[in-house]
Amino acid sequence: MGSFVVIDLEMCIIPKGAGRKIYPWYGEIIQIGAALLNDRYETVDTFKTYVSPEYGSIDRYIEALTGITNEDTRFAPPIRQALSAFMQWVPHDSVFVSWSNADKMQLENETACKNIDVPMLQQYLDTWIDCQQLFAEVMDSKKQYGLTDALIIADIDYEEHAHDALVDACNTAKLFAKIKREPDMQLNPLYCSEENAVSAVHNPFAALKNANLSDN
Repeated sequence: MGSFVVIDLEMCIIPKGAGRKIYPWYGEIIQIGAALLNDRYETVDTFKTYVSPEYGSIDRYIEALTGITNEDTRFAPPIRQALSAFMQWVPHDSVFVSWSNADKMQLENETACKNIDVPMLQQYLDTWIDCQQLFAEVMDSKKQYGLTDALIIADIDYEEHAHDALVDACNTAKLFAKIKREPDMQLNPLYCSEENAVSAVHNPFAALKNANLSDN
């Protein structure tokens, strides 16, 4: 069995009219973060880089959400160079993992639109694992859980500062590792408590929030 690259991307928004005819997608990558897991699901390395957007810029909303500023990306490599450095870091026998398929689609669309040739990209896309879907299957639910919600339910001590690409990648890696290591995944006792069983059906985080374990 090979390794797993748990990846997270942060994007800026492309304003209407600002290159949309050339670049029709909603966002551009401004940060890549990843955690490398070995075949025992242990984190053995990490990767992080800012990316300089070609068509967009970082507005107040994205800055508030991610903490990334235009100054952070001003002298960062463009996506072609950033992806080249990232792919040199990725072991060839890796399988990519992300929280939802949004990052997979962003990577596929942006590289195609900008004519960026990424070695073995199609292989990674074909074997990509959606950890959000994997968690929903473990929970036997059709709900699309947020990452922080899932970490709380799974009783994982997670790093805060969501929407930093490396933080989100490392948190996703912790959850992915727990799912893989525990066929019968142990959940947060508050989530599973009998007294909260009824409310959990309608609002699975009511008990957690009452216990001051709220989503960020």
